[in-house]
Amino acid sequence: MTSSSPAVTADGASGSHRTKLPSLTGLRFIAAALVFFFHATFSDPPMNPFADESWEEGFRWLFSKAGWMGVSFFFVLSGFVLTWSARPGDTLTGFWRRRLLKIFPNHVVMWALAMVLFAGAMTPVSAWLPNLFLIHSWFPQHATFISVNPPSWSLCSELLFYLLFPFLLRPVLRIKERALWLWAAAMVAGMLAVQLVTDFLIPQNPPTPEGFGISLWEFWFGYNFPPVRMFEFVLGMILARLVAAGAAPRIGIIPASLLCVVGYAAAMVVPFLYGLNLMTVVPIALLICAVARADVEGAPTVLRGRTMQWLGEVSFGFYLSQYVVMYSVRTKLMDERLFSPVPGLLVLLGFFFATLLVGWLLLVCVERPVMRRWARPPARTAPRDEEPRPAPALH
Repeated sequence: MTSSSPAVTADGASGSHRTKLPSLTGLRFIAAALVFFFHATFSDPPMNPFADESWEEGFRWLFSKAGWMGVSFFFVLSGFVLTWSARPGDTLTGFWRRRLLKIFPNHVVMWALAMVLFAGAMTPVSAWLPNLFLIHSWFPQHATFISVNPPSWSLCSELLFYLLFPFLLRPVLRIKERALWLWAAAMVAGMLAVQLVTDFLIPQNPPTPEGFGISLWEFWFGYNFPPVRMFEFVLGMILARLVAAGAAPRIGIIPASLLCVVGYAAAMVVPFLYGLNLMTVVPIALLICAVARADVEGAPTVLRGRTMQWLGEVSFGFYLSQYVVMYSVRTKLMDERLFSPVPGLLVLLGFFFATLLVGWLLLVCVERPVMRRWARPPARTAPRDEEPRPAPALH
């Protein structure tokens, strides 16, 4: 990202004026909520609060793919938002500073809280140190890539996206409009290739401790290894070009949402590896395009409302804190107690609002103060285009 790097605008041209996309902010929270309910299904660790076996199994079945879908949404959205909001004249240091300040302070706070509450007693330095620096998903050891605050694994991929984005932007912007769909299809094909390699070439032992029905090596390479998630990120970048050029499919938000439901259903019946992100990525892409196009065209959406905007702003903190909140309360305060259906639902609701509270505290006490204080370069050297803007949040 150099002084000559163009920014994508609503009309596909280069410049500094871009249509805001507030509906995507609201949509972020729905994805974060999917991840929350996925984590709440776990029986080991003891998150699922239902004593009734049918409720416990039904809850786990219903949200069995929600976490995979939510994370895939975030990765595609990352590429889309960063490309859409790229600024002319931005610098490498300016971009990297804003992105690192966006993720690391919240991560470090939740890392420290997890270490104090539970992880410090059972996590070796070989796991918690890579976790602190967000490189733990590069290691194939289960105790490392799912360590301390497990949702933080996805930040390893986000960090890779941020480091590479300035070097990917120019090639993506140079793709001719008529070739954009071909490149988008190539990204999906790349995702399929990853799962085929994982299925047929990666060792099939030992099994995952979670009982996913695949090996630990397959789970790590096919899902957690950061480079394989680049296909979703670059797909998001290409989608931003398509929407900016007015070449995105003319599909409405409701039909795109229904396709997401269809993709989710497909993910529940295909072999595990192919249900991680392959079945849902095309519906996710269509939904992001539909929501973004609605904002570009000024069409009203419920996602623009004040409540959804607030939830979207809180979503990153909500995402990072959900596991720490649920695990700590379930093990320390509830002693892993199980409940009948109605009290179990109330427990889930309590976890939901408690996580919202912690996410809001991270936003107002950590994220915003840090961004206000350090996102701006020193005043005496700051060019006008380095003035801070709300950084596109990804979780």
